[in-house]
Order: sequence, then C-alpha cells, then structure tokens
Amino acid sequence: MKRTTLLTFTLGVALLLGFEARAQRIAFVNTRYILDQMPEYESAQKELDRFSKQWQEEVDERYLQIKRMRDAYNAEAILLTEEMKRSRLDEIDRREREARDLQKKRFGPDGDLFKKRVELVQPIQDRVYNAVKEVAGQSYVAVFDLGGQSSNLLFASEKYDKSDSVLRKLGIRPGKDKNSGATQDEEFGEDPVEEAPNKTDGGMQPPTQRDGGGDPTKTK
Repeated sequence: MKRTTLLTFTLGVALLLGFEARAQRIAFVNTRYILDQMPEYESAQKELDRFSKQWQEEVDERYLQIKRMRDAYNAEAILLTEEMKRSRLDEIDRREREARDLQKKRFGPDGDLFKKRVELVQPIQDRVYNAVKEVAGQSYVAVFDLGGQSSNLLFASEKYDKSDSVLRKLGIRPGKDKNSGATQDEEFGEDPVEEAPNKTDGGMQPPTQRDGGGDPTKTK
C-alpha cells in the first residue's frame, strides 16, 4: 500500500515538472536568415547600396579635387610669392575641412546613410519582431536571436521577471511599476503577473543598434 502511494506521488510530481518545463519553453530564431528570405529587405539593401555608392562618389570627387589643387601648388610653389602661397594653402585647407564635413554628414554615426537605413530597414524589422511575438504567444518564456554576433533576447514574458523579488531579498522596496505608475507593493502586494512581451537589447531593436540580429543598420 505504501509502495503504491509512493509510486502515485512520484508520478504526480513527474507530471507536474514535465508540465512546468513545457510551460516555460525557450526558443530561438535566426533573424539574418529570415531577413534574407524577405524580398522587401533585399530591395531595401539595394536602395541603401545605391545611396551609399552615390554619396561615396560625391566625397571621392571632393578629395580628388583637393589632390589636384595640392599637386598644382607643389608644382608652382617655387614661382609663388609668400602671400600667394599662404592664400593657396588656406584654400586647400578650407576644401579639406568641407570634404571632411561632407563625409561626416553622409556617413557619420547620425549621417544621411544611417537615417536612410532606419527609414528603409526599421519597418521590416518591426514586422519580423511582431511575427516573433505572435509565434511565441503563450507557449514560450523567451525567444533568442541567433542571427547576430551574439544570441540576443528578442522576447521575454514579464511574468518571469524577478527583479523586484531580488530587490526585496536585498531589503529594498521596489519602485513604481513600469506600466501603471503605481507601486507594485501597493497595487499587487507582489510582482505583477503579465504576459506582455518585453523588447530588450538585441537583434530586433531599431537600426540604431542592429540589422537582422547583428547591427541592423549595416548593409551587406
């Protein structure tokens, strides 16, 4: 009799643990692979390449003009007065500053190419992220992206965010709830249980950070 009871209890625990494991599944996607299969992403990449080539030719032409000016100065310097030399060198310096400014404007961290990447790639990445959330649904606790240089977290259920529990363990009263503005202690008495996805740093953030799991703003 005792053996039967113990066996029943053991089976029950095993079933519960199995259910819990299934309820907290973790999955992964490869956003680089996904994006490469999307025709609109390929079109966006071609458009970015066109702008990049056009702007690079513009910058190259500025530096080519500066080289010609410097070569001409070096060839004629022996015939120039000091005032003429100073004037020619000042003009070359001015052109070089303008060329550097143009290069920064086109290709700098917040330059025209970066803005164009955000404009063209961001909507596509948002579509992929929304699809990830729908696929995750209620079946997965977290979804990771394996398409970048590191495995970034794309989706996480706030139900399993234990940050406030850790704060309490440290003797610190949690602050205001991120969503409602009310303190969790006052409204819930404990960590709120929510299923809303939590976008974190990683492959599906705006291209300010990445393109397809890695840096989303980089062209191929």
